Amino acid sequence: MEIVYVYTKKRSEFGRQCNFSDRPAELHVDILPDESLTTNFVEKNPVDRGIQCVQEMSEHEVNTERFETDTRGINHVEGGWPKDVNPQEVEQVIRYRKKVEKDEMYITTIQQLGTLMEHCIRQNNAIDIYEDYFADLEIEETEETPSAKTINVFRDPNEIKRTATHLSWYPDGAKKLAVAYSNLEFQRSSPDTSFDSYIWDIENPNKPETIIKPASPLVCLEYNPKDVHVLIGGCYNGQIAYWDTRKGSHPVEISLVENSHMDPVYKVIWLQSKTGTECFSASTDGQVLWWDIRKAGEPIEKLIMDPSKKGNINNALGVVALEYEPTIPTKFMVGTERGTIISCNRKAKTPAEKIVASYKEHQGPVYALQRNPFFPKNFLTVGDWTARIWSEDIRESSIMWTKYHSSYMTDGCWSPVRPAVFFTTKDDGSLDVWDYLFKQNDPTLSLQVCDEQLQSIRVQDQGKLIATGSERGTTTLLELSSSLCTMQRNEKALVTAMFERETKREKILESRQRELKLKRAVASAQGDAENEEQGRENEDEDLVALAEQDFFSIINTERKKADANKAKVEEQKLIIEEEEEKKGNSDSEGEKKDSENGEKGDEEKE
Repeated sequence: MEIVYVYTKKRSEFGRQCNFSDRPAELHVDILPDESLTTNFVEKNPVDRGIQCVQEMSEHEVNTERFETDTRGINHVEGGWPKDVNPQEVEQVIRYRKKVEKDEMYITTIQQLGTLMEHCIRQNNAIDIYEDYFADLEIEETEETPSAKTINVFRDPNEIKRTATHLSWYPDGAKKLAVAYSNLEFQRSSPDTSFDSYIWDIENPNKPETIIKPASPLVCLEYNPKDVHVLIGGCYNGQIAYWDTRKGSHPVEISLVENSHMDPVYKVIWLQSKTGTECFSASTDGQVLWWDIRKAGEPIEKLIMDPSKKGNINNALGVVALEYEPTIPTKFMVGTERGTIISCNRKAKTPAEKIVASYKEHQGPVYALQRNPFFPKNFLTVGDWTARIWSEDIRESSIMWTKYHSSYMTDGCWSPVRPAVFFTTKDDGSLDVWDYLFKQNDPTLSLQVCDEQLQSIRVQDQGKLIATGSERGTTTLLELSSSLCTMQRNEKALVTAMFERETKREKILESRQRELKLKRAVASAQGDAENEEQGRENEDEDLVALAEQDFFSIINTERKKADANKAKVEEQKLIIEEEEEKKGNSDSEGEKKDSENGEKGDEEKE
């Protein structure tokens, strides 16, 4: 059943009917502007008005042809500095400023810009646009579990796969990644193997952005931190070459074979210099060579890693790892094939003085060597089945180390943003993330990146992205969780205390070892054959044990002192509490006596 409502209204109540018709426009009133009224108004500047984000437009639908786009970059120099002035070098900036200030147009230009600058300053002083209204608000920190996710995978585009031996990040942001490809097993390599290496855009894994064409396969490849277009590479045949991506895929200049290394160049590093054109390289032929790419035909300096410090190339130790810290420009370190780390000083006069110290504890080649970015005195080494942290002051042994793994370690590096975090790769395809503030016996995070052997690793400067290269040429790009790339509260102070504590412990053990050796020497000098034989038999077993006993006895005495101080404090507290209780009891007894005397007086009156 339908329910119908009927509304009725008289025609006379509708009002007059609207009749519309077309007619030309009519001007009824024309009021001219009166300039005298401007004095009654104050100009409002700036003016805030609410507007729509977009214009209101009618909707249309059309079909257009597909348009292919191409991304191209432009050169931009920060602050308009000339090409010959590096804005990061303080001396060059000061020299250029003095030159500009002497110019005749300098004062007139400053006067012209002064009024504009004054207007902007007054606007900025009117309101603080950077004011923080919630500075006192405490943010609740949520503990995020360490994790990582795969962003992209870059594969060797050639049919015959090669090892991704070295990685280098683009210096100006995480945009590109340079990967060096070569087959280190020379006898198994095919004659059809490609020599090319590639620069990848991290957002496009399908096709490399730039092809690098060397004369021999590249074992290492490194971006110039001062010029993002220039790369230096170390070849398998020992030559050094450099590329400018603006000039094509072929090298701009290459070193002569007779003046180069005799073995593959495993590491090449740019040096901190005014020109930004100097670098040095290391190889398993036992030589460290310094180069200037403006004259790349021959090296400008040479050092042979002879442990006897005689400069004999036949006794030289093959170099696999190389380390250079720009904040310590005269020092550098090398890791050798025999597991020895050698500290060197480039500015020394003789070759014997250039080799300063050596550290030996690894059982195989040192594949990675890097100083801590926050504490340059401490450095990380990766070799055989362990990763070790060293202090420059202790040469006998490392101060901290990881457990022995079942798989061989292949590479490692520090986090650039967290002093307690470092990364290691293994030949079973796994990547371990170590956070020594959180856990020291086991890695904080272990990832199975691939089924192949991981050969190289590199962390981007912001610490968020990690790139790893495998034996079959697969480069995997990973993104870490914020907990692994954000500095924790008091992390620097805690890491400093940890390194100092371990260094002190190793110094005590080292001094104890020297004392025992000295006692043994004295006993042998006195002709005590029995003591000498017993010392020889028991020294190897008891040396470390006795040193550890001394170390722990010192710790125990310090703990006992601390416990005795605590006990004294607690006894004093108890004595004070007992005195207060006695005073309270005496006061209550006096009050009771006063009340009893009052009651007796009242009874006598009655």
